[in-house]
Amino acid sequence: MRRFDYLELVIMLATVAQWLVLATIAGAIVGTGTSLFLLTLFYMTERTADVSLLMQMALLPAGGLLNGLLLHYGYLNHANDLKDSLFAAVHVQKGRMPFKTILIKPVAAVITLASGGSAGKEGPCSHIGASLAAAIGQVLHLNSELRERLVACGVSAGFASVFGTPIAGAIYGVEVLAIGRIRHDFLFPAFVAGVTSYQVTKWWGVPFNYYDIVVLADFSQLLFFKTVMTGIIAGIVALIFVEAVHRMTRLFTALRVRFNVWPPLMPGLGGVILAVLILFIPTDYLGLSLPMVERAVSGEAMPYLGFLWKTLLVAITLGSGFYGGIATPQFVIGAMAGNAFAPLFGMDPALGAAIGLVSVIAAASNTPIAAVLMAMELFGGAVGLVYVGGAAIAAYVVIGHRSIYLEQRMAYTKSSWMRIRPDLLVGVEKARLSHGLLKWWWKQRRKGP
Repeated sequence: MRRFDYLELVIMLATVAQWLVLATIAGAIVGTGTSLFLLTLFYMTERTADVSLLMQMALLPAGGLLNGLLLHYGYLNHANDLKDSLFAAVHVQKGRMPFKTILIKPVAAVITLASGGSAGKEGPCSHIGASLAAAIGQVLHLNSELRERLVACGVSAGFASVFGTPIAGAIYGVEVLAIGRIRHDFLFPAFVAGVTSYQVTKWWGVPFNYYDIVVLADFSQLLFFKTVMTGIIAGIVALIFVEAVHRMTRLFTALRVRFNVWPPLMPGLGGVILAVLILFIPTDYLGLSLPMVERAVSGEAMPYLGFLWKTLLVAITLGSGFYGGIATPQFVIGAMAGNAFAPLFGMDPALGAAIGLVSVIAAASNTPIAAVLMAMELFGGAVGLVYVGGAAIAAYVVIGHRSIYLEQRMAYTKSSWMRIRPDLLVGVEKARLSHGLLKWWWKQRRKGP
């Protein structure tokens, strides 16, 4: 047994050394790839940031049509190849992704955001990270288990390089894979890759947004209760957001099938609808909308319906077929909703914005741990771990067994009163009432009034 103990120690040390090398290489390569994308994105969006309303109305349909053509023809000859999905790469494809299509989604995202489509920037970065990591695994002839971990590293590195949150990025890339389960064997590689990618991205000169809010005083039980209530509202907001995006996607799909529309035209149609809507909705809600986050976190009053306008534009953008990230809109929606509803509980709107931002991420993406750590990195710890944690976890529970990512897996239910079949996709499996609760329900019905 003693010999085995020594051998085990040697193996564990070798494992640490292995991932220090592999994850550092992956993080550096992913950080460089995402930096190139982000710098290109910022350059293009700056060119179209101050166009006239008429020009913006013209750019949206044009951007939609370009998205449709790029996504349709870019993937047309790869229909039978591996799926271009980080979830499929880890869960089904043994750490493999189609490298030939690596540029399609990033280019589509640049077109989407430069033309005014309401979406995010992290999706392409996670895609770049997963694709590059999968390519590294294939070049080095790693086995399937190592390739899976390396892909998760790539996702973590991509997310860390977008928001400047290396710790949250590392956890996000692992936590997002399944609801209720974290692969602890993925954590060290993901952490090394996330930190490396973040440092490389800084070296390339990519700017990050951090937010200053008033540091909170000693713990208050009343304030803790208020933040939890804000988290519950954020969970409901996240539910509205998730349902809106998925229902809009189904609506555009049904229209395309019903009227036999050529697929590339659907994002163009979405662009036309967006162009009409901005006659009534401020153009601040187009694109990334990150200035809205800054205004909300600074304490500027946000409209109650602001999160709904952003939700509507994101749902039409992504539902019609534009490509873009889905986490950045959660930042905007959460910050605006938290700011608007915080005064109902006697809270500072700036604190409400910070709580709302984190809580919507925790709920819509089902990543409460990553969301709490993100608050520490974005706000410098000023919000308070206890307040953020209570609100984020409450939001995570309130949204139920939904996810903005339909390919996310469900490992465990969020309530002892619900049951699922483990490891099925969120888009396939529906949580059901537990046998005990059903039995109690039918018993109460038989009793009658």
